[in-house]
Amino acid sequence: MATKDWVRNAGMELDLAWVESARVNMPAANRRAATHKTRRSVKKEWQAAWLLRAVQCIDLTTLDGDDTPGNVKRLCFKAQTPVRQDLIEQLGMEHKNITCGAVCVYSSRVEDAVRSLKEAGSTVPIASVAAGFPAGQTPMEQRLAEIRQAVAFGASEIDIVITRTHVLTGNWQALYDEVKAMREACGDAHLKTILATGQLGTLTNVYKASVVSMMAGSDVIKTSTGKEGVNATFPVALVMLRAIREYFQRTGYRVGFKPAGGIRSAKDALSWLALMKEELGDEWTRPELFRIGASSLLGDIERQLFHHCTGRYAAAYQMPMS
Repeated sequence: MATKDWVRNAGMELDLAWVESARVNMPAANRRAATHKTRRSVKKEWQAAWLLRAVQCIDLTTLDGDDTPGNVKRLCFKAQTPVRQDLIEQLGMEHKNITCGAVCVYSSRVEDAVRSLKEAGSTVPIASVAAGFPAGQTPMEQRLAEIRQAVAFGASEIDIVITRTHVLTGNWQALYDEVKAMREACGDAHLKTILATGQLGTLTNVYKASVVSMMAGSDVIKTSTGKEGVNATFPVALVMLRAIREYFQRTGYRVGFKPAGGIRSAKDALSWLALMKEELGDEWTRPELFRIGASSLLGDIERQLFHHCTGRYAAAYQMPMS
C-alpha cells in the first residue's frame, strides 16, 4: 500500500461495551449531511486534479446476469485507460499511470478479468463480490467456499455481504464471528465488508455494524451492494466515517471506506472526496483507503475532463467506451 504508515487492520477482540454504548444523534447527522453538498466545490485545474483522483478510486464494476468474457475484457481495458490519452496528455499526466482502483466482477468472471489484465500487462487489482452477494442468505460454508474460490481464481480483493439479521436482532457476537471467518477465508486478499446500510433500520445500527466489522478485521467497510432500495447516502457515510475515525484513534489501524450505489456524476464524486478529506484527512482520499463502487460514473468524469481541456462538452460518439 502506498498510503503513508498504512498497516493492514489486524482486528481486535469483540468489545461489547463499546458496541452497546453507541448512540447516534440522527438529527445532527442529517443536518451535517444536508449542508455538505451545498458547500462550494473546487474549480478549474483543481477540479481536474480532484476528478483524476476520483478516477483512481473507482472500482469499475459490472454485476449483471448477462456478463460475458467479452464485456469483462472491455471493462478491464477501460480500467487500464479510464481517460482518453489525448486528454491525459493535455493535463500533463501522461507519466502518472492513471488507472481505476480496481475492476469488480462476480467470482465466476474473475478468471476472465485475470486473463484480460495479464494479456495487457496491467496490475489493476481485481475485486470479486462473494459470500452470497447481494442478499447473504446462503449457508455459511457455501459463502466461505465462494470466497476461497474467488481468491483461487485470482481476486486480490473480496467484497462480502454481512447477514443483516445479526444486526437487526443485535447479535453482535454472531456478526463478529461471521466477518472474522470471512477475513480468514480471504487469506492475503483484502476484505471489503458490505453492510447494506439501507436494510439496517437505524443509524445507530449502522455505527455498531461498522465497529464490529472492523473489530473482526475488515480492511474496508462499504455502504451497500448497489441492489438495495437505498444505497450510499451522506448521513450513513458520516456515521461510518466517524466509526472509522474512532477505531483508528483506539487501535492505530486505518480502515478504508467504499460508498456504492447511485453515484453517477462527477459532482457527486467531488462531494464524496471532500467528505473524506473533511472527516478523515488526506490519507483517506487515496485509493488504498477510499473506493467508489460505480459503473457509469467514469463516463461523466471523462466528459467533465474533456470540457476542462477543450471548453466544450463531448458528443456521445467521442466517448465510445463510457
